[in-house]
Amino acid sequence: MSRSFALRFARLLAGLLLYGLAESLMVHATIGVSPWMVFAQGIANVTGLGIGLLTVLIGGAVLLAWIPLRQRPGLGTLMNVLLVGPFIELGLLLFPAPEVFGATGLASVLVSAGYFTIGLLLLAVASGVYIGAAMGPGPRDGLMTGLHSRLGWPIWLGRTAVEGTVLLAGWLLGGNVGLGTVAFALLVGPLCGVSLRWFGVTKAGAGSRGPRATRPSHRSSPASRSSRRPSRRASSPARV
Repeated sequence: MSRSFALRFARLLAGLLLYGLAESLMVHATIGVSPWMVFAQGIANVTGLGIGLLTVLIGGAVLLAWIPLRQRPGLGTLMNVLLVGPFIELGLLLFPAPEVFGATGLASVLVSAGYFTIGLLLLAVASGVYIGAAMGPGPRDGLMTGLHSRLGWPIWLGRTAVEGTVLLAGWLLGGNVGLGTVAFALLVGPLCGVSLRWFGVTKAGAGSRGPRATRPSHRSSPASRSSRRPSRRASSPARV
């Protein structure tokens, strides 16, 4: 095992750990979660299974959907499916619920908002860490790119259709939809964009080209044309 691979694998594991902890903070906030977590919570309400286990099972089901789309998972894809769920359960055990602080009224709202904000920011950082390992996309991201490559759907359309479907299904099953869900939808993209640049996933100026070389002009200037033009005054007789 090369040192480069070991460092990338460690970065992948660190990113997935942070991702699971971030999800657990947003679950504890109880003001709304991401669409896929709403789906997991809804199924948990019906089956009684933990959301960590359900996150693994849902990720595995999404990975099976890659087969007709002819997508190939990487090591990071498999680690994402297997580890994010247990890391969510770990976070739910490590972090106390906001109710433990005994806050009421506005203070309770602020504590929940703080939990959610920290979770959302941590999730953006986690995305930059594990995506930067370049060991394969997450199962849900691969589903979007597969729909794009095989069916020609724009990425935004595939994401909207899939996440809208799981959000509706999760809400109907009793998942937690709230202001946090709206905040997640509006902010996760820009925050992850900043995180990806922060961790050097995208390079500024990549693909830019320098100025095109200008061809020398073969057109003569008016001055040169006038210098080559014979002077009629010099050849004609002077008028008296």
